[in-house]
Amino acid sequence: MRHFLIIMLIFLPHLLCAQVQRGFDREEYLEVLRMTSRQGDSTFFKKVEAPKVWKRLYRSPVVGLDNRWDLWQHRHDGVVSINFRGTTSAGASWLANFYSGMIPAKGQVTIAEGVTQEYHLADHPQACVHAGWTLGMAHLLPTVLQQIDSCYKAGVRDFLITGHSQGGALAILMTAQLRKMKENGKLPSDIRIKTYASAAPKPGNLYFAYDYEASNFGWAFTVVNSADWVPETPITVQTIDDFNEINPFKNVDPMLAKQKWTTRLFVKKAYNDMNEPTIEARRAFKKYLGNTAGDFVLKTLPYHRIPELKDCFHYVRCGIPVVLYARGDYYKEFPDDPNKVFIHHMMEPYIYLTNAMKEN
Repeated sequence: MRHFLIIMLIFLPHLLCAQVQRGFDREEYLEVLRMTSRQGDSTFFKKVEAPKVWKRLYRSPVVGLDNRWDLWQHRHDGVVSINFRGTTSAGASWLANFYSGMIPAKGQVTIAEGVTQEYHLADHPQACVHAGWTLGMAHLLPTVLQQIDSCYKAGVRDFLITGHSQGGALAILMTAQLRKMKENGKLPSDIRIKTYASAAPKPGNLYFAYDYEASNFGWAFTVVNSADWVPETPITVQTIDDFNEINPFKNVDPMLAKQKWTTRLFVKKAYNDMNEPTIEARRAFKKYLGNTAGDFVLKTLPYHRIPELKDCFHYVRCGIPVVLYARGDYYKEFPDDPNKVFIHHMMEPYIYLTNAMKEN
């Protein structure tokens, strides 16, 4: 009760005017970057100014594979931001990235000894998502729901879901989870969700992206620096199995039956030469980045259990893309340096390019 009253006193003066707006807002995104910078220590954000209109109210416990999130409140309109931490220097955090075997977009994972967490990120039966980040999202979900409930009881209806790097991937997956909970009556229907996934790697396959983008049209943005390699990950391979069921590739034999035998022989060999390497590559990725990485996760989280890995490694970017195009003077400020592989991934280059965006 005491916690609820404190929340009421904090939010009540702002609730009548609180409302997030559809569409990308440059200053709103800059504040997301400033909030995210405060996930690190002072040496991490020393060149990034503090958020101008947000104050932090809550920091979650560290759970899962070194996952954490912060709750921020807008000082003037009461909107709440749920901001996810990106990759840290901890081995468990990097393991979450490398654990990139794909699992179904609907299922359950174990988040503690004897404790399972259901997740529902997409409806399409072929939708798949990144195992490591889904595991992280599931560990964070209980505290996220607790804080959303407290804020809602205090009158808050508008939430920003945000994060940079791994935090951006978690923001996408959490948005998908909360959206499905809202659609299925497990969250109030009048909650409004807007998402900024900054410098996010690819969190799932094409069918997950289809579902995510259709469900969040106009409200979920993925912001990328064109010089940043992180949004290009995980490594992906597309096979014929990743196409829609109705396509010309799966039925190549009946089509070839109408051709001369010499044509059939040539085309069939060419088809196999192109198709088999992609299947072999997918098998290798699943073995090392799925099963083997999962064995390492078990050493960190002995209770860890996830759904069976899928035969898919077709990762794609999802969300409305906002491209921060690196060119010209940008490279004078942030020159390519093979010894600084994250030079284009940090807060400063993203802030620089966002400030350089042309007004529409």
